[in-house]
Amino acid sequence: MTSGPTLPPPEHDAPLPPGHDGPDGIHRILGVPYAATPPGIRPRELDLYRPATDEPVPLVVFLHGGGWRAGSRRSAGPAYARLSPTPFERVAQAGIAVASVDYRLSGEARWPAQLHDVKAAVRWLRSRAGELGIDADRIAAWGESAGGHLAALLGVTGSELDGDVGVRGPSAAVCAVAAWYPPTDLLELPGDNGADAMAGDSREALLLGGPLPTLPELARQASPVAHVSAAAPPFLLLHGRADRLVSHRQSERLRDALAAVGASVDLELYDEADHMWLDAPAAASAALERTISFLTAATGR
Repeated sequence: MTSGPTLPPPEHDAPLPPGHDGPDGIHRILGVPYAATPPGIRPRELDLYRPATDEPVPLVVFLHGGGWRAGSRRSAGPAYARLSPTPFERVAQAGIAVASVDYRLSGEARWPAQLHDVKAAVRWLRSRAGELGIDADRIAAWGESAGGHLAALLGVTGSELDGDVGVRGPSAAVCAVAAWYPPTDLLELPGDNGADAMAGDSREALLLGGPLPTLPELARQASPVAHVSAAAPPFLLLHGRADRLVSHRQSERLRDALAAVGASVDLELYDEADHMWLDAPAAASAALERTISFLTAATGR
């Protein structure tokens, strides 16, 4: 009897792709699979930017924006499109590795697939910490817009909503969260924005699969404010007062909920700054510097 063909290991168990050191002192490993990819969706991959040192370094997981329906791990937002070094390189030069993660978008899968993916990325990073040169006990989260929403959920959900994607076993907990202009209370989001809650084509409706008032329990499950506890890690929330896509009231709601349970939280609002820091280069610069300072302190770098 002949044996069948030997199947390759799942993508997340495969050897790391080759990396390279840049003249800027950053080691890059790009296009790393963190979970096996089922047919019909893009590969679940991340890019790693790590200080070129032999010592284990802290890590921040970056989650891109795009309304859960667009975006890419390759960008921290349009305000930084011409910035050199890039935001990821700036953080790495400060001594903190960055893993920028792609996750399933709402056109590929509905909630909670997005959170399942980013939790799988954290578990994979923690499981491979030794060979990646990162400190598994110092993993933070950082995100913008929809990615800020997911970063906040990493901070407050604990072992809830872990899913069954990728590596199982390691914790998906993070030691700190920096969230830029995040949706935090989906049931209140339309009212805060002056929008129609029954709109079936809103970003949040496409994420959940229907208008928010028709899916109140699902909307609550997807809201960081519904999961806060005193066990939450330190939070930094940054938002523009002139944000027309996600009202700054959303960050205020999460700030208030975290403060009410005694968690550490700091909210900074930038006057005249719109979503994605559009037309507000001073806010974009200040937000990045404030985030680097927060992550440095929170990870003990």
